[in-house]
Amino acid sequence: MLWLKAIHILFVMSWMAGIFYLPRIFVHYVEGKAAGQDVSRLVIMAKKLYGFMSIMMVIAIVTGLWLWLAYGFSGGWLHVKLLFVGLMLVYHFWCQKRMLEMQKGHLDHSGVFYRWMNELPLVLLSVILVMVVVKPF
Repeated sequence: MLWLKAIHILFVMSWMAGIFYLPRIFVHYVEGKAAGQDVSRLVIMAKKLYGFMSIMMVIAIVTGLWLWLAYGFSGGWLHVKLLFVGLMLVYHFWCQKRMLEMQKGHLDHSGVFYRWMNELPLVLLSVILVMVVVKPF
């Protein structure tokens, strides 16, 4: 079971790397486009990164479900963790929508907005990490 935990952590980390970087691409796209720069490379980068992080997400979710089945469902901390994992999934698909908007040639918000949205997964991940490590309830 320790190997499964290690694999799960590895793929969660890989997923989070993409989750943390993709909104930065949105920032550079919006600000570069406003400055009249060629941002076509950023569209390609966003699409490739989203594909990579989606694969990592699927493996992280599958291994997480496997761990859940192996260890059972116990403790209120797990309910909170699953809620925040669900919110992280919502954020992941929010990023997909933004990436698809980029492919159409526009993003509707400012660079400042995407900078703030880039902080949201850190908050979500912090709660998840505290629930898993501390298990406060």
